[in-house]
Amino acid sequence: MVSILWTPVQLQRLKELNATAAMLAMNFTETAGRDRAFQKIERQLVGQGKLRLERLRTSKRRPSLLELTDRLADVLCKQGFVQVATPAIITKAALAKMTIADDHPLFSQVFWLDAKHCLRPMLAPNLYALWHELERFWEKPIRIFEIGSCYRKESQGAHHLNEFTMLNLAELGTPLDNRHQSLKKMAEWVMTAAGIEEYEFITESSVVYGDTVDIVKNGLELGSGAMGPHVLDEKWGIIDPWVGIGFGLERLLLIREGANNIQSMGRSRSYLDGVRLNIL
Repeated sequence: MVSILWTPVQLQRLKELNATAAMLAMNFTETAGRDRAFQKIERQLVGQGKLRLERLRTSKRRPSLLELTDRLADVLCKQGFVQVATPAIITKAALAKMTIADDHPLFSQVFWLDAKHCLRPMLAPNLYALWHELERFWEKPIRIFEIGSCYRKESQGAHHLNEFTMLNLAELGTPLDNRHQSLKKMAEWVMTAAGIEEYEFITESSVVYGDTVDIVKNGLELGSGAMGPHVLDEKWGIIDPWVGIGFGLERLLLIREGANNIQSMGRSRSYLDGVRLNIL
């Protein structure tokens, strides 16, 4: 029996409209049936998108990315974390302290502004610097977090964005024998706040942190945790044990919303609250 799939144009349109995985995987025995099905599904998805946009306009809610940002900040502050806000522009020297030099795999993905400054590809350098300063004022453990944009070239794809929103929460002064427990508890706070259940912890290898503990659901990495003492610590003047996790907020929304297109979850002029704006 002949199996006819969506045309490339139809498939792209369905992805833009956030069709379900089942819709994207449909196959047909003849082209006329496929085209009729496409028109029906497109009308259905357009209708759903228009309804969601109207609810956004008439209700008191805000786009999901902004609501998630506020929800996470509220939960973490109640757990004793202090929210910080650091510059999006960092120095080449700060990246070098993270071992990201010219020969590092991540170096080619950095958006350079000039010979010595770039848009941050991660939040960690600034948080390391803050830890070092805050040790003079606060008793340990020192719990801080930041939610902000990060930037990486050549990362566009089904699960990547050139500009994405990171949450990085970190605790300095965690007892050595309590690090794994603390890491999993921190992950639980975030995943519960994001409305995601039944995830797993997997040990992986990172080009920056070495062995990491990743938070994974449906085969997609949602967050990556690390702990110290670590070889990077000395460069930042850090000597105490610590734990930290970085989450991609757009990926959290992708999983929670059951979407297939991460572009619809991020900062965009083409999408609003997950809805493609050229639906008409």
